[in-house]
Amino acid sequence: MSKKNIILGIESSCDDTSAAVISDGYILSNIVAGQKVHEKYGGVVPELASRAHQQNIIPVVDTALKEAGIQKEDLSAIAFTQGPGLLGSLLVGSSFSKSFALGMNIPLIAVNHMQGHIMAHFIKQKGEENKQPIFPFLCLTVSGGHTQIVLVKSAEDMTVIGETLDDAAGEAFDKSAKILGLPYPGGPLIDKYGEKGDKLKFIFGRHKVGELNFSYSGIKTSILRVIEKGVAENPNFITENQNDLCASIQHTIVDILIKKIMKASKEFGVNEVAIAGGVSANSYLRERLLELESNYNKQVFIPKFEYCTDNAAMIAISGYYKFLKGDFSDQSVTPKSRFAL
Repeated sequence: MSKKNIILGIESSCDDTSAAVISDGYILSNIVAGQKVHEKYGGVVPELASRAHQQNIIPVVDTALKEAGIQKEDLSAIAFTQGPGLLGSLLVGSSFSKSFALGMNIPLIAVNHMQGHIMAHFIKQKGEENKQPIFPFLCLTVSGGHTQIVLVKSAEDMTVIGETLDDAAGEAFDKSAKILGLPYPGGPLIDKYGEKGDKLKFIFGRHKVGELNFSYSGIKTSILRVIEKGVAENPNFITENQNDLCASIQHTIVDILIKKIMKASKEFGVNEVAIAGGVSANSYLRERLLELESNYNKQVFIPKFEYCTDNAAMIAISGYYKFLKGDFSDQSVTPKSRFAL
């Protein structure tokens, strides 16, 4: 009986400490510890994040191994997020992973965080259909820090064909929520309230950008101006129009994403379309993407909610494919706050 390829994944790029175990592509465990400490600051505080990672990483790894029902001696390799992300947070994950790999004498695998989000589509679960994209496919990766369209030719060959020139879509969600007085993280709340609102009630300006690139800084400014004008005329403007404002903001941000992915599909002749990243959990974005499948004959792939936000399962599955290719790192590898695909 052949030995199973069991990969431990470590993710610590921002404010979630996560560990996951994957065996021959099948998920065995995926543990995520969040950090409540940032809520009162309205955003992630890097120094506090790295300190929390130090406290969380050993308990999280221990829990992941126990839930997977394996011993550390069963591991074939350890994969970790090399970047991009907050440098202090990445240092905690990379230092732990390097030490663990050295102590256990197993291969060390460095993974690009954004590649991990894309490869989340290849995580398999026993007893399920496990529908996966066929290469080549397009992946719209949308998060608080990134907005990209990636042409994915294989697990190793990925090319960014469009990206934001300024702010990311997730950042536009969160900053718009802050303008509305919603607590951090505001993106999910815009999604929640937007479900009850009229998406065409308010019209916001859009920055016209050529090719397949994005720009969201102008949209944020337009949203701010509309709300400032409304509040000046009616102090209760936000409260009275909260659902419609959220729906309109959401529609504006998502509509741009959909139009760009449609343009990319036509330009490259690729009808397989996937989404990845934290904003892929947004219900309106999912709804609009599924319309592409029913109305435009696209094959659409949407990850499970637990694989949308930062998690170690996506790092472990990326590590698994790198393990099969023998793509290992040595102890000199260092984290990168900026790390292009």
